[in-house]
Amino acid sequence: MGKVIAVANQKGGVGKTTTAINLAGCLGVLEHKVLLVDADPQANATSGIGVDSRNIKTSLYECMVSDVEPQDVIVSTDTPNLYLLPGHIDLVGAEIELINLPNREKMMRAVINKVKDDYDFIIIDCSPSLGLITVNALTAADSVIVPVQCEYFALEGLGKLLNTIKIVQSLLNKNLEIEGMLLTMYDQRLRLANQVVEEVKMHFQNLVFDTVIFRNTKLGEAPSHGQTILLHDASSKGAINYLNFAREILQKNNLTKIKEEDKYIGIPDGE
Repeated sequence: MGKVIAVANQKGGVGKTTTAINLAGCLGVLEHKVLLVDADPQANATSGIGVDSRNIKTSLYECMVSDVEPQDVIVSTDTPNLYLLPGHIDLVGAEIELINLPNREKMMRAVINKVKDDYDFIIIDCSPSLGLITVNALTAADSVIVPVQCEYFALEGLGKLLNTIKIVQSLLNKNLEIEGMLLTMYDQRLRLANQVVEEVKMHFQNLVFDTVIFRNTKLGEAPSHGQTILLHDASSKGAINYLNFAREILQKNNLTKIKEEDKYIGIPDGE
């Protein structure tokens, strides 16, 4: 049975979709079968791995609202072992259509449970909000990754997200865990970025991943080519960061072992 991990933060621009795409892609390259679920109406994860949402006739929306079988909607991608349950702008309407249903928070869980046994990991890219679709994703997930941008307002709004996770844990999904907080867009030259890293680690301690995602132009370019960072430029700093983040996820879930000296945290100056 696959592990379901939601990537969530109601703040936009923190690297959430970038993390979902590239974690899924790296896990695929590391020979794990992965399903990427695009639960964001903007469908950036869908276009970011090369699937044109304008050509999508059925998506996660139809699976949740019209009982379309997810097996009939899932598509393959150019990345080995990576499959996509695409998103669509229609997901905006799902919040309204589901509001009066008795199990409205559990619709995505029902969809994912149909394919959970077919994959090693299912990664859900959540929308930048704490609306019904994101609550659905947290209810369906086994754990949640919270990307935290290494900038001034990094901790702003985290309290609301953590409170939402607690509510989901108490009312909808008692097994939901915080997989960890991932520091993104790190620029080691900036004093502020280093202060944010220290502050987040001081506040959340063991919940913070060792791997830090450096600010990297190749990471920004990759989605415009419809590629994960490994397909776009496997030698880039961003590719190395996300590959090691995937290894850290595997290690945390006892699926692989990394020698302590090989554990990757950052890249030396000049590389």
